[in-house]
Amino acid sequence: MTDPITDMLNQIRNAEAVQKAEVVLPYSRLKFEVAKILMQENFISDVKKVAKGKAKTMKIVLKYENGVPGIAGLKKISKPGQRIYQKHSELKYVKGGYGIAVISTPKGLMTNKDAKKAKLGGEVLCEIW
Repeated sequence: MTDPITDMLNQIRNAEAVQKAEVVLPYSRLKFEVAKILMQENFISDVKKVAKGKAKTMKIVLKYENGVPGIAGLKKISKPGQRIYQKHSELKYVKGGYGIAVISTPKGLMTNKDAKKAKLGGEVLCEIW
């Protein structure tokens, strides 16, 4: 696995395709922060860190409304072979403001809306709508 964020997004996408209730992933701080942003923006129901001995995992509880997943689409923007950086003035809305982009800024991970307000640019990790 070369890119853990892409792996996480693919596992979420696949779990929603078969209507799974939750996804269990290996824990990392970066993935946990991305999942917390998804929870704050109401794309998923809950995220928990689970420790079993030395192995740490995280459990993401997916959100459905009348059988429709909370996440309609996921797209990885910055890839290991090509990193995408944008200034705060270059940050665009995702799907006309209905979606979010997760930006890695000097002050931590945040959505494109928060980064624009704080006038911070950074690496665009992914888009969710």
